[in-house]
Amino acid sequence: MSPSSFSEKPVLTGAKTVLRPFTAEDAEVMWQIIGDPEVVRFTGAPPSELTPQRVRSWYATRADQPDRLDLAVTDRASGEVVGEVVLHEYDPAGRSCTFRTLLGPRGRGRGLGTEATRLIVGHGFERLGLHRIQLDVYAFNHRALRVYEKAGFVVEGVRREVEPRDGVWVDEVVMGLLDREWAALRAAEVSGSTAR
Repeated sequence: MSPSSFSEKPVLTGAKTVLRPFTAEDAEVMWQIIGDPEVVRFTGAPPSELTPQRVRSWYATRADQPDRLDLAVTDRASGEVVGEVVLHEYDPAGRSCTFRTLLGPRGRGRGLGTEATRLIVGHGFERLGLHRIQLDVYAFNHRALRVYEKAGFVVEGVRREVEPRDGVWVDEVVMGLLDREWAALRAAEVSGSTAR
């Protein structure tokens, strides 16, 4: 695998979600999602220099990036963009990368985030040949921690008091998932569904 493997921008379809390449037309809804109070709480405030024009430029160029994979998370039933999933910070020597995601209010509480996470992680291991995918998440983001654990991620450590949020120092949880762990999880799901 090489970083150019990220050049292919697939469409990944699940029961509830479709992950697809971004277009410039997605920028308006992503601008709203990035500014959502809950997104800000769990991912941090957007940089002050971020403007609607910069957001439009960013999403318009995601499909041109050969070293990362940014996909829009859409609700399969409505086609509405509800967030994003990203594989980035590719390390060719370790065949690893970092995962991040965010969902706006219309994408929460319906299993869309869990499915979107599993779709892109599966793509990373099964199609891109990654060995490891890692992520960082604030320790107080209990919903995200549950989603990542359901997808197979394992807690590897805690970075204590990484930054102050609302006057309180917060911890960051480091999680990782290996290709063999993903394969075992998938095999268990298949054998479980055939046993029924």
